[in-house]
Amino acid sequence: MKYGLKIAVATLAILGMSGSANAGSNDGKIQVKAMATLVAPDGKITSIELDNIGLPAGTQTEADDNFVPTIAAEYFFTPNFSVETICCVTQHDVTGTGPLDGAGLVADANIIPATLTAKYHFGDGSGFKPYVGAGPTYFIFVDEKAGSTAQALGATRQKMNDKVGFALQAGFDLPLDDKGLGLSVDAKRYFVTTTARWYADQTEILRTRHKIDPWVISAGIAYRF
Repeated sequence: MKYGLKIAVATLAILGMSGSANAGSNDGKIQVKAMATLVAPDGKITSIELDNIGLPAGTQTEADDNFVPTIAAEYFFTPNFSVETICCVTQHDVTGTGPLDGAGLVADANIIPATLTAKYHFGDGSGFKPYVGAGPTYFIFVDEKAGSTAQALGATRQKMNDKVGFALQAGFDLPLDDKGLGLSVDAKRYFVTTTARWYADQTEILRTRHKIDPWVISAGIAYRF
């Protein structure tokens, strides 16, 4: 959350300076958005590749949800076609379910979901304008740590692999005036897997693959110029 707030404040300052030099317009080439976002990942284990600590049979995992600020920047090549990228950092813990229900396995995993989507906007550009989009993503994991239960089982550090994935997107923009200000609602579904590793000093003691696949739901204010 602290990383997301810093990025949001810095980006909004830059966008504010840009906006002061450009008159807003609902037909502008550039649109920026400041949004509140729910990130709801899956986190389930899809396979256990190494287990030197003796996980109980039927062990599963889940990742917690998070609310974060996000910034989006979009360029319109035509009234109906654009590309968009987002800026945010979201933090999650991973806990056990089943026999290890509530066990802390991963703590404070910060994810930067570098994403670029190509979007098609329906309609003639005026009023309510729904869109769909799709594109690649690259999940970057930062500063993740072994959770309390994993530490009790002998893990001294934890690492999640950065991973390429794919995102689908749908939403709408709704102008609030004729000077570029609008409301935006957006939903993305990511398809990303990662490998998690736990270490006792330099020795790997546990390796699992996980389905992340988060839903990312956003709503906020847009400005087009």
